[in-house]
Amino acid sequence: MARQIRWKRGVWVGGMSWRDAVLGIAFLCAGCSQDQGRRAENEDGSRFGFGRHATPEQIAAWDIDVMPDGTGLSNGEGTVAAGERLYEATCAACHGATGIEGPNDRLVGREPREGFPFGQDPSFSRMRTIGNYWPYATTLYDYINRAMPFDRPGSLEPDDVYSLVAFLLHANEIIAEHDVMNATTLPAVVMPARDRFVRDNRRGGPEIR
Repeated sequence: MARQIRWKRGVWVGGMSWRDAVLGIAFLCAGCSQDQGRRAENEDGSRFGFGRHATPEQIAAWDIDVMPDGTGLSNGEGTVAAGERLYEATCAACHGATGIEGPNDRLVGREPREGFPFGQDPSFSRMRTIGNYWPYATTLYDYINRAMPFDRPGSLEPDDVYSLVAFLLHANEIIAEHDVMNATTLPAVVMPARDRFVRDNRRGGPEIR
């Protein structure tokens, strides 16, 4: 007949104490974990037994970010006229015929030209555009190249991206109508909001590099 076990003042009468039971379970789990870890290690020291190292070619295919100083810009060039045609075909449906109508983010506009009030009043957040808020023309290329158009991100050729950047900079009164954008001229463009941002130069805590 099975022995009757009942709980009395923190002890299993007829069995082990609560503390002993917990310690036993902990040791059991630790042993299982170590055993599983040993089984997951391959002969070469790698773990889990699946996946493989990315090749340099695979890494290069994803390493397409463009830095504020222009590092990473592609070869090619673009004009305002070519960018206007591309904008009408690929961008206007989301951002409006002139870049202000929407329904998605507003792209064009220089107001407010002074004061930079965006952090002071939440209502100003709807007024942020390339012309009054974007700090670097080079990262405009980066964003369009990686993320636009919304339904076909990454489908634009470098000349197309440079042309769209040229058109949007001109629409925001930043470059002239006949300026050509490329890896040399684009980093030289000074955005109206460039000096409105402060670099995060904190030290002493975790840093992301």
